[in-house]
Amino acid sequence: MRTFINVEDIGPLDKAMAEAFEIKNDRFKYQHLGKNKTLMMIFFNNSLRTRLSTQKAAMNLGMNVIVLDVNAGAWKLETERGVIMDGDKSEHLLEAIPVMGCYCDMIGVRSFAGLTDREYDYAETVLNQFIKYSGKPVFAMETATVHPLQAFADLITIEEYWNLPNPSQGGATGSPLLGRGRGRCKVVLTWAPHCRALPQAVPNSFAQWMNAADVDFVITHPEGYELDPKFVGNARVEYDQRKAFEGADFIYAKNWSNPGVTNPADYGKITSKDMSWTVDTEHMSWTNNGKFMHCLPVRRGLIVTDDVIESANSIVIPEAANREISCSVVIKRMLESL
Repeated sequence: MRTFINVEDIGPLDKAMAEAFEIKNDRFKYQHLGKNKTLMMIFFNNSLRTRLSTQKAAMNLGMNVIVLDVNAGAWKLETERGVIMDGDKSEHLLEAIPVMGCYCDMIGVRSFAGLTDREYDYAETVLNQFIKYSGKPVFAMETATVHPLQAFADLITIEEYWNLPNPSQGGATGSPLLGRGRGRCKVVLTWAPHCRALPQAVPNSFAQWMNAADVDFVITHPEGYELDPKFVGNARVEYDQRKAFEGADFIYAKNWSNPGVTNPADYGKITSKDMSWTVDTEHMSWTNNGKFMHCLPVRRGLIVTDDVIESANSIVIPEAANREISCSVVIKRMLESL
């Protein structure tokens, strides 16, 4: 595997899930693969879970790790072609990328959407330059439009909490969400209000991975917040949040700014602050004793109330812990391709 951006890159989900639970049972089993190999993690944006889980996964696999914060520990980088570089940016990405490639065997890139130019963001301009010019395998640590490491971890978590006994304790068969005779689980991705304009990367990838799994998948949000159709896929879109929540086994709450699908002029803007979409105890009472999920960090009182995120049905911490596992599978696959 030379790139990891979309769900298709991981190959058959049953094999990927089996590998995830194998690694979860023995995190150092493939430590030999990374010996004398170096991962370079490049951050254009802040990170907590992605930084820690990716570094831990690489170390579990025996790799050396270099972490570069572009806006804090390096020259400011110009990303546009054809510009006169007479401002505060001292180095162009087109020189920086191949130089970075000289010092490592694999690159992880984190670069958020600018939320001003939809065409630029959805072309994944920054990520694709790393793929084209680094000469190394490249994986996404959240980009302008996707966060596949998070979505993979989300799928692992849903599998764990839907199928009992816990697969990490030896119950896994490697088949994602087949139910073991329990039928299909219902997963709901719900928009929730926020004080800042956020990208669509997490909901985009979550939708993509849920569509690839065998779940009853519903997306609910205010009208005008439609995600790009290529990510929505076969999901059912329900504008009535209560109807969407009814009978749900998992609720995944996440804010996203306007994707600009119905009105391109609204791209990246906050066009709704409807607090009735905040997930509280009443919302969760509409579900089938549903589990609450969120990628974190979460704004309490906006996305979710304290009583819900602190409840026994909140699985946000195990979900975050599984980021180490999803990343381990991806790095292992890339090491095997070197």
